[in-house]
Amino acid sequence: MPTSAPNVLQSRAWHVSIGRLLLLVGSALAIGIASGHIAIALIVVFAGYSVWSLYSLLRVQRWLLARARLPPPSDMGVWSEDAEFIYRRHQTGRYQQRRLVRLLRAYREAAAVLPDGVVVLSALRQIVWFNESAARLLGLDGQHHRGLIIDRLVTNPQILAWLAQARANDPLIDVPSPSIADIRMSMRLIPYAQDQWLLVVRDVSTLLKLEQVRRDFVANVSHELRTPLTVLYGYLDLIDSENDPELSGMVCEMRKQSTRMAQIVDDLLTLSRLDAQANTDDESIAMDAMLASLRRDAEALSQQQHDIRVDTTSVHGIRGSANDLHSAFANLVANAVRYTPPGGKIVVRWFDEDDGSCFEVEDSGCGIPKEHLPRISERFYRVSTSRSRDKGGTGLGLSIVKHVLGLHQARLEIRSEVGTGSIFSAHFPHARLIDGTEHESA
Repeated sequence: MPTSAPNVLQSRAWHVSIGRLLLLVGSALAIGIASGHIAIALIVVFAGYSVWSLYSLLRVQRWLLARARLPPPSDMGVWSEDAEFIYRRHQTGRYQQRRLVRLLRAYREAAAVLPDGVVVLSALRQIVWFNESAARLLGLDGQHHRGLIIDRLVTNPQILAWLAQARANDPLIDVPSPSIADIRMSMRLIPYAQDQWLLVVRDVSTLLKLEQVRRDFVANVSHELRTPLTVLYGYLDLIDSENDPELSGMVCEMRKQSTRMAQIVDDLLTLSRLDAQANTDDESIAMDAMLASLRRDAEALSQQQHDIRVDTTSVHGIRGSANDLHSAFANLVANAVRYTPPGGKIVVRWFDEDDGSCFEVEDSGCGIPKEHLPRISERFYRVSTSRSRDKGGTGLGLSIVKHVLGLHQARLEIRSEVGTGSIFSAHFPHARLIDGTEHESA
């Protein structure tokens, strides 16, 4: 045990001190008996011992109060042992304190040179500390802004509303810097310690420019591909291959692939349009009519090979873009039909939840392995390339669904089990819902 050595030293010191005291008392008794004044001799001895103890205690007190880091006195018996124990504890504490200070200085220096801005906020959103990048991106001044509430220094209403919500899992993307006109920022709040927040600010101007270049490139290429595809498809229709079986198969495959390419181009153009949109149309959409249309489309695609049902328990409609939402919902329903074997069951639901309403498509198809679920809505991502091509998919349907739902402040949730089926759920917040009577009057 680490404390065994001090305990042994202290016990020895007490034994020595008690031995000395007993020796003095014995000597006093001997002198008192010899002189005939035992009481006087004992009083003198105890008075002397008390004076010596008080003097030792005074020396220990002076040593404790001295600023110089000198070792303790060593000629005071048990008082020296106690002082030595305090000295060792103090040295250990000073070593640990210096080590913590070095670590804190190293962490602070590392945080100071980060390219991302870091601001430490208290529970009341007071600025405790920030690095150089945060000072540059947010226009902060170390001499005047420490201790102030960050809400008083930010004038952007979008940032203020986001800070008021203080949601760690909801980053703020693409906001202008208050100090540099050409810089766009992303911001994230990270809770740590006790009621403290870490505000991380990143310059995303270059990433946004590259993303815009990518969007422009995809849109331009898609537009340019439309014309040659239209010409190619037109000439294929003019070819008379009915009397030539070999030529007929080749022309049929060419028509199939050109149709698939046209679908890819159309989906790319749709994604480019959705990327460029910041808001949606403000239309009142009756879900009864929407679900009826989706059911007709599903039955036409299924050709009576599946059991298709529609279950509606909500009277709410949706406020948004009717065309975009119909496209998103139709993608989910079409995927369910394509990837469900004949005789399977498909259920389309529209129901209320605690925080809104949900559009849900459940199928009894082959299912999706769990490792693919996080990436299933990425562009051109395929669980099985051959199966997707055989079913006529472009690999962009779920990406379009995710973009459409994002423009309507909704979220896509996917649950699936291999061999059992999949459930695709679109959750809409209360802000996007309307009463059943409202869209009827509209």
